Amino acid sequence: MSSGKKLAAAGLVVAGATFYMAYLGASASWQYYLTAEECLADAADLAGSRIRVSGRIATGTLVISPRRDQAEFALEAADRGLKVSCQGTLPDNLAEQIDVVVEGKLETPALVRGDKVLTRCASKYESRHKGETRAGSATVAQRRQETLR
Repeated sequence: MSSGKKLAAAGLVVAGATFYMAYLGASASWQYYLTAEECLADAADLAGSRIRVSGRIATGTLVISPRRDQAEFALEAADRGLKVSCQGTLPDNLAEQIDVVVEGKLETPALVRGDKVLTRCASKYESRHKGETRAGSATVAQRRQETLR
């Protein structure tokens, strides 16, 4: 085999290994998070693995330790709740009936042991008045109508 063919074969092997490693790294992060319903439905396959799960904290389930370093709550799901137990720094706005993303390990089919909690505050990005945008009082559709006149 000539040196040119050996070099080409080595290049193909290196390129193949690089693409394979990139695929393995990317496949774990293709989906940012699962919903609570998806997590419960796939619990048998996900048991013991690290996951990110999104959901709304069910009313009457949030218990926060006095030092605010531990919390337990349930995420609302269609048929039953997904229990979550978190240790570590908790967001200041952690409360019932807000949307959260929990990162941790699915220990049992209905329990996530979280080490990171992120709150999602949609009201922060909504207008104070219905139909109003941050840019002004007219909605995009209203401005478009005015320009067509």
